[in-house]
Amino acid sequence: MAREELTRLTGNGNGTCGKDDCPNVYRTANGSFVVQGDLSQAFTPSEGEGLVEIPESVLREAVRALGW
Repeated sequence: MAREELTRLTGNGNGTCGKDDCPNVYRTANGSFVVQGDLSQAFTPSEGEGLVEIPESVLREAVRALGW
């Protein structure tokens, strides 16, 4: 899946994170989410999975973008 196929919910001009390498939340065409953030070593996930860490403010921004 290419980034262009995702709807970016966060980091759209809030002044703190406007580049592609910032923590972000994206929504896929089928309604699931892709989260971009710093790698976390909190525990070892199952094969094929990964852990990322993103700030609470990014999740709050995503919730506002969705109108929840």
